[in-house]
Amino acid sequence: MSTSTPPTGGSTIATWLDDPIGGPILRDLLAQGGQSADALAPVAGLPLEKLVELSRGAFSREALDHLVQQVATTERPEAAPGESGGAEASAPAVPKRQWTERIDQGRFTGKTIIVTGAGSGIGRATASRVAREGGRVVAVDVSQERLDELVAAHADGDIVPLVADITDDAGVARIIGAAGGTVDGLANIAGIMDDMTPVAEVTDAVWQRVFRVNVDGTMKLMRAVIPGMLAQGGGSIVNTASEAALRGSAAGVAYTASKHAVVGLTKSSAFMYGPSGIRVNAVAPGPTITNIEASFASPLGASRVQTAMAVMPTPVSADALAASITFLLSDDGVNVNGVVLASDGGWSAA
Repeated sequence: MSTSTPPTGGSTIATWLDDPIGGPILRDLLAQGGQSADALAPVAGLPLEKLVELSRGAFSREALDHLVQQVATTERPEAAPGESGGAEASAPAVPKRQWTERIDQGRFTGKTIIVTGAGSGIGRATASRVAREGGRVVAVDVSQERLDELVAAHADGDIVPLVADITDDAGVARIIGAAGGTVDGLANIAGIMDDMTPVAEVTDAVWQRVFRVNVDGTMKLMRAVIPGMLAQGGGSIVNTASEAALRGSAAGVAYTASKHAVVGLTKSSAFMYGPSGIRVNAVAPGPTITNIEASFASPLGASRVQTAMAVMPTPVSADALAASITFLLSDDGVNVNGVVLASDGGWSAA
């Protein structure tokens, strides 16, 4: 009789949980940390090895290697009668094909790209991909520690780390200075979430803070890089919108309105500067695993948004969003201008 194949680090979390050997071991590890398998439901479609990055040290590479080795060397149970693929057995379900990042060597060679929010999440994944594809990255974040981790992880990459506040004019000037004489691309990724409050409950402090980062910061960097792009005859800007820019059910009023404003910035600028060779697009992420955490300050907001979230797709890793962003940033997006690309697993089609 046949036996099942041991899962590997590249196998999905769902595969691990369903495995007769790996499942109990993984559940035991979760229980030791006070968690259950339900905690992994949002990321069940991701490879187990992604937990090393997502857990920020709680699940180490050494722990992953030990787990894989333990499962691989444990005797596996024989398949039950009828599960060996005979004519009487039903056809097995076809597993969803896993996406694998494919680096396009040299796609950004000779280009300088500014990436904000580069210390974590989508920003870090985008900065990493641009660097691995040959670009010079001006990596901007508010955390020196996170930038140091990015640089250390890409020892062979051309990364200029810079701690700066994108809402501050002096900070923006330092970003442009660090880029030098040429900025070929700008990925406006830094952003913050609101507290899910509806308009009757939103405070001035939340509204102003969200707009200052998500809208003012985006506008200030666009305003700063476009003169140089005009002088050199072109460039590419990618702003980060959100599913909240396409619908009203993904966040509170401040975040939703701010991301609608980002779409306005994108479309207006694409129209104004397109004839000059500057492409301005936006990506609208759906559920993505990042370090941005949602908080619920309103019972009404929590009830309404959580109801809508019940039908959203499984969250993806930040690498999947970086693939969409770098496509728009690169010359591969040559004929794309003024679009809002919904990189959301089909959520906006529902």
